[in-house]
Formats: sequence, structure tokens, C-alpha cells
Amino acid sequence: MTKWDVSKSLTAWLLGLTIIVVGLGGLIRIYDAGESCPDWPLCFGTLGFDVSEDEQEEWWTENPDEIDSRGSGHRYSTFQIFTEWFHRFLAGAVLGPLVLLNWYLLRRSGDPGKEVRFASTLTVILIVWQGAIGWLTVEMDNLHWSVALHLSSALAFTISLFWLWLTILRIDVGIPSWLEIDYGISRRWRRRVAWLSIGAFISIFSGTFVSTTPGANMGCGVDGMPDSWPLCEGALVNSVEDIVLQSQIIHRWLVGVMLIAMGSASYLIWKDSEEFSGRILRNWVWGSTGLFVTNASIGAIYVISWDMDEGFFEFLSLVHLMLASLTFFAMATAWIGCEISTEEIL
Repeated sequence: MTKWDVSKSLTAWLLGLTIIVVGLGGLIRIYDAGESCPDWPLCFGTLGFDVSEDEQEEWWTENPDEIDSRGSGHRYSTFQIFTEWFHRFLAGAVLGPLVLLNWYLLRRSGDPGKEVRFASTLTVILIVWQGAIGWLTVEMDNLHWSVALHLSSALAFTISLFWLWLTILRIDVGIPSWLEIDYGISRRWRRRVAWLSIGAFISIFSGTFVSTTPGANMGCGVDGMPDSWPLCEGALVNSVEDIVLQSQIIHRWLVGVMLIAMGSASYLIWKDSEEFSGRILRNWVWGSTGLFVTNASIGAIYVISWDMDEGFFEFLSLVHLMLASLTFFAMATAWIGCEISTEEIL
């Protein structure tokens, strides 16, 4: 057992826990539980989640300034409150302290090197920032831009944890075989992969506006195929008069651009991999493209799933979020691999 094993394992567990927290955030949205704990860091002024309807009414009466967008007459179920409470508990009481512990343990292990020090410090900064954004999201009653910022910060934190884990691994045993990208192709492709990562990130950001803006999911109608998808209200191209309310069509345009970009990249990497021994990078790009295409299909199924009695099939929205995040993680991992390959040669 090396002196880095504890921090390496802890960082890996933190990475897995963060993915669970992101998934819980998506679960909160599909159950309309985003405002079920109206105050922060408490929940209806308590440390627990079992808040009866009478207790909610009493709290609203005592705190009229905290009344959310649903009004003081709305009551949340125990399950809704629990999802929000548990999300906060994992993020604030488990994830946050463990990130600080990991930072401390790395420094107790001797001089970890400049890159590990910076990566571990970055995780601490980002988890504190994420907590602040979580508070802001509650204060803004889950306003679309605050939720988008909250999710974006969570993705940035997740990538920082992966980078930290990878830097520890490089010190301990070296670069894993699944990320040993050939220098020739990494030098040729690192900027392209970086832009594809940014594009995947922007797609998620725009999708968050669709899912958190009231009525935006219906921005292209609910008439099924082909009027609601692939068309938008029966038209191939619609003018945009309200960026927020019509965020669905903007999201679709961005996804369409990314489909073309990733499809082209998959073809070009196939050509280049034969010349530059780029099988590993090719597999990352192909895998990311496959995830993106699959997720675009799920988004389409979600749009046409609308039913007059049941509404949208909201579970698909959660799957859509997690696959979008996974696509971004995969492409960002490929970019990190390219950077490492180039850095080691230089």
C-alpha cells in the first residue's frame, strides 16, 4: 500500500458520490421538489424533512417573505421534502467535509507536487462555491439561470475531482492504459476535443433553461410527430422572440450543430487514427458521439411523450440529464488525456 492509496480511493469515492448528487438534483426537478425546503441551510426551520402540512402552513405564516412561486397555499409531500433534504445532506454534510479531509490528507502525505496541490485546492474552492450557488438557488426560488449555474458548477466540480484522481494516479502508478493517447494525434486533436467538450457543456446549459422555465417544455407544441418533433410548431425554423420561453428551439439548434460537429469529428478521427495510431482517442470520440446521439433521441422521445392526462414522461428527463452529463464527462476526459499526452512529451 502506497502513501497515495487513501487519497486516491477517497477521491474516487468522492467522484462517485458527486455523480449521485447530480442525479438527485435531476430527481428533485422531475418531482417539482426544488422549492420544498424554502430556507437554507435548514428546511422549514428544522434539521429534518418530516414537515406536516400544518407545520408548513405555520412556517409560511411566520415567514411570509419566504413564500415561493407556488404560493403560501401549496403543500409539499414528505417525499418531495426528503429528496431536497437528502440532496443537501449528501452535498453539505458528507461531500463537503470529505473534500476538505482529502485536501488535508494529501498534504499530510508529503509534497504531492504542484499539480496535485493545485487540483486539490481547486476542488475545495469549487465545493465552497457550489454551496454558495446552492444557497442562491434557494433564495431565487429555483429561477432558471440559478439552476443552470448550479448544474454547471457541479459539472466543473466533478471534472476537477476526476483531474485530481488522475494526477494522484500518475504519481502512484502512471497514466492508465485507457487514457494513453498517442502524442501525434493528441497534438493534432486537443483543440478540437476541447471545443467539442465546450459544445457539450453549452448543450447541457441550454437544456437546463428548458427544464426549469415554466412552459418551455411545450415551446414547440405537444402535437407529437412531426409537428412538435422534428419540427417546432409545424415549422422547420421558427423566429425567436423570447429567448427564455423559447429556449427549447434554441436548445434544439445547439444540439443539431453538435450532432453535425460530433459526427464530422467521428469520421475525421477514424481517418486520422489510421495514420497517427490514435485508437484510444478515436474510441473516446466515438463513444461520446454515440452517447450524444442516443441522448438526442431520448430528448425527442420526451417531447413526443406528452399525454393530455399524464403530461410528459418525466423519468426520461432525468435520463436525458444524466446522459448529457456523461457525454460531457467522456469528451472532457478525452481532452484531459490529450493535454497529458502533450504535456509529457514537452
